[in-house]
This record gives sequence, C-alpha cells and structure tokens, in this order.
Amino acid sequence: MDVAARERAFVRVAGPDACDYLQRMVSNDVEALAAGEAVPALLLTAKARVIAPLVVLRQGDEDFLVLTEPELGEPVRAHLTRMRLRARAEIEQEGHRALLVFGDAPNGFATDFPGARELLDAALEPTIDDEELERRRIEAGVPRWGRELDDRVLPAEAGLESTHISFSKGCYPGQEPVARLHYRGKANRGLRVLELPDVPAYDAELVLEGKVVGRVTSAVRRPDGSVVALAFVRAEVPDDAPLAFA
Repeated sequence: MDVAARERAFVRVAGPDACDYLQRMVSNDVEALAAGEAVPALLLTAKARVIAPLVVLRQGDEDFLVLTEPELGEPVRAHLTRMRLRARAEIEQEGHRALLVFGDAPNGFATDFPGARELLDAALEPTIDDEELERRRIEAGVPRWGRELDDRVLPAEAGLESTHISFSKGCYPGQEPVARLHYRGKANRGLRVLELPDVPAYDAELVLEGKVVGRVTSAVRRPDGSVVALAFVRAEVPDDAPLAFA
C-alpha cells in the first residue's frame, strides 16, 4: 500500500436543501450517493467551461463535503454561496488532511485518481513523495487545475465525460453544451499521455509536418531517464504520429 499526501481545499454544504442544491449545481449525480460514498464532479459555467474540478463526499443525509484544489476553496465557496438563493444550506470552508492510498486501502472513498482511494484525517504517513505522485498523475492521465484544466478547457477535451459527468441526472449549469457535444459532435482536441525526448516548458507547442497540433501541459522525468507528459493534441492526429517541439 502506497500513501501520498494530497493538497486539498474543503467546502462543507449542509442543511435540509444541501442534496437538492448540489444536485442542481454540479455535473455528476450526488443524489444517488449513500453516506460515506463520493463521486468526481465539475462545477461549470453556463457555456460548460470548468470553474473547478470536485470530489463530492456525502457525509450524511443533509451533509456533504466538497473537495477541490487548494487554490479553489474560496472561489468554490463564494460561487456556491452566490448561487444558493433560497436553498436552505450552510456553505463554509473546513480544514482536513487528505491522503491518497494506492493498493488495498482499508477504507476511504472513490476519488478522481485511478487506482486510488482518498482518506481524510487518517493516522497514516506518506510513503511516496510529491515527485512520485506527479509521475503517477501524468501516467494515469489525470488533469490538474492550472496545468490541464482552466477556463479554456471543455470537459470532453480533458477526458472527464466518463468520470465526472452524469448524462441521466437533471439539469445543472453547462449541461446543454456538454450533452450537445457528447451526442452530436466531437471535441476538436483531446488529452493524451505522450513519451517525449525531453522535459519541455509548460504550454510548449507540438508540431507535426510543420503544423502546430497541440501543446504540452505537464511533463516529468522517470527514474529511468525517460519523459512522460500530458498534452492536448488535435483529434485528427494519429496516436503514433512523430510529434516534435516547435
């Protein structure tokens, strides 16, 4: 079992209308959760641009904890508070210690990192460092806020449709353009895991036959010296295309 510390911000949403309110605000089905269960989700604009990636943990019938990136805690709290209107729900930031556990985790809940479960306030010490966690994130194709995710990116482009979105739940901000792209269109670009000859700068352009076809968002060198990266690449570019830096 490998354990990694994970920087997080936490926003508690609790009250008689907490479930209904979050169900109307986020992209995944939180109403279906039992106590102790969690689901990845997104907070989106009306045009389906990402405001924040989330994991929503149901702590009780009227009690939810929203986990997000450390720099997004206050923006998420402020956005949910501003949109609350008459919903009977208290919305406040809280402090917790988050851990990712890889392997046979004794407990914890589903999170947005494949092969891991997330634990809060557990009496465990990390066994892997931030560099190793970043390598695992990139190899697993997990997008991160400020690297792969920002207000320029659509969920389908970042590969989040199958994990962060329910296509059977009720309405939420951004649902219409998300559904339209899913059922009637196709994203022009997608997030890919690449092997590169060196570690490029953030946003370095990728070129195929003299044409810019993508940009690198994250890269790290493995212990064996090879480089693995995440990049947005045009959909029409074959997976085995020989890409070069601009």
